[in-house]
Amino acid sequence: MKKAFTNMILLDGSENMAPLSGYAVLVDGENIAAVLPETECDFQGYEKIDLNGEYLMPGLINLHVHIPADGKPKEKPADAKKAVKLATANPLTRKYTEHMYKSYCRTELFSGVTTFRSVGGVEHYDTWVRDLINAGKALGPRILAANMAISVPGGHMAGSLAYEATSPEEAVRYVHKISTDKPDLIKLMVTGGVLDATVKGEPGVLKMSPDIIRQACEEAHKLGYHVAAHVESPEGLRAALENGVDTIEHGAKPDEEILRLFREKGAVHVATISPALPYVLFDPAVSHVDEMGQHNGKVVFDGIVECAKQCLAHGIPVGLGTDTGCPFVTHYDMWRELHYFHKCCGVPNAFALYTATKRNAEIAGLGDVTGSIETGKCADFIVSAKNPLEHLSALRSLSMVVARGNIIRNPKIKKMPQVEEELDKYLSI
Repeated sequence: MKKAFTNMILLDGSENMAPLSGYAVLVDGENIAAVLPETECDFQGYEKIDLNGEYLMPGLINLHVHIPADGKPKEKPADAKKAVKLATANPLTRKYTEHMYKSYCRTELFSGVTTFRSVGGVEHYDTWVRDLINAGKALGPRILAANMAISVPGGHMAGSLAYEATSPEEAVRYVHKISTDKPDLIKLMVTGGVLDATVKGEPGVLKMSPDIIRQACEEAHKLGYHVAAHVESPEGLRAALENGVDTIEHGAKPDEEILRLFREKGAVHVATISPALPYVLFDPAVSHVDEMGQHNGKVVFDGIVECAKQCLAHGIPVGLGTDTGCPFVTHYDMWRELHYFHKCCGVPNAFALYTATKRNAEIAGLGDVTGSIETGKCADFIVSAKNPLEHLSALRSLSMVVARGNIIRNPKIKKMPQVEEELDKYLSI
């Protein structure tokens, strides 16, 4: 079907985007056939869709998602190993896991995320749902899937969403094991995190040895995969960058040597401000975090923000992801990550939107496929009544989502009132 989207204000996804009036976007099947002034369009053969003066822009791209968790806050930390064991225990619980995966992917799409990277999931279910969506058997975004990550004994998510490698050789075997389901990237858990820290002031302790990092990266690269790594300390940053990691997920305060390594290795920082914010700003009675967790959360929060600022200042690419699945980080709030990026890192709204669209597409290796409203790219875009360049909260409620040419009008999402209420208190940060 050929469709012409008319009577809109266009935000094209470019770095210095400005509102453009009087344009039409012509879509033929999955792709954008033309972006032209309406006065120059030949609409013959096209169904015209009047957008009533609303804003059309590229679909959002979320570079850091854990599909099987919804972000619902809990009074005490969940036992991830126990949860995964239950999710895969028998045919009935596996059926529920499949339902959960499909439901959360649908929520991502309805919130305006037309592409995301999954960076640690249950068994092979990330690639399973990716393939289901690609075959048209489920509704969801384009997915770049990692499946299980690789950790070490006592490391982050070890034994739940990550295999435990005890040696470089075992890490290499796990890379090959993961590759059998044809993922799109490999994920390493290089450091610990806030929840598994045991000492106040020392979150993100280096867990994975440089030899394991290096050999896992070398093998992944031989097989054609980029490597993303969970990193939350300067020591972890240095080890990951020295040994071949392509994208640093989360981050920490960098020094000049770390910035040099970023540039020398061509590595990228993927900032995830959303999961650290509740640790820093929420009353412990709400976040259910103890004093050590709150302190360590602030260390990580400050490190992520400073890493993003320093990378931007030194011309190092910065992408955005939500780390969906952490407490208070839902499958429908990618727009909040843009807002935090704007407020905490001091970037204009237009740059935040560019980062979450065209820049994220380039980081994901999809720069020629999606991320901007250009002729020949995939028809992945969203429509909002208000202008996100004035306030990014315009993206919290959308009039339309178009993914690979498929139209979803007035998408509805079931939200968590408690999460909305608490997070909205901090829109002014």
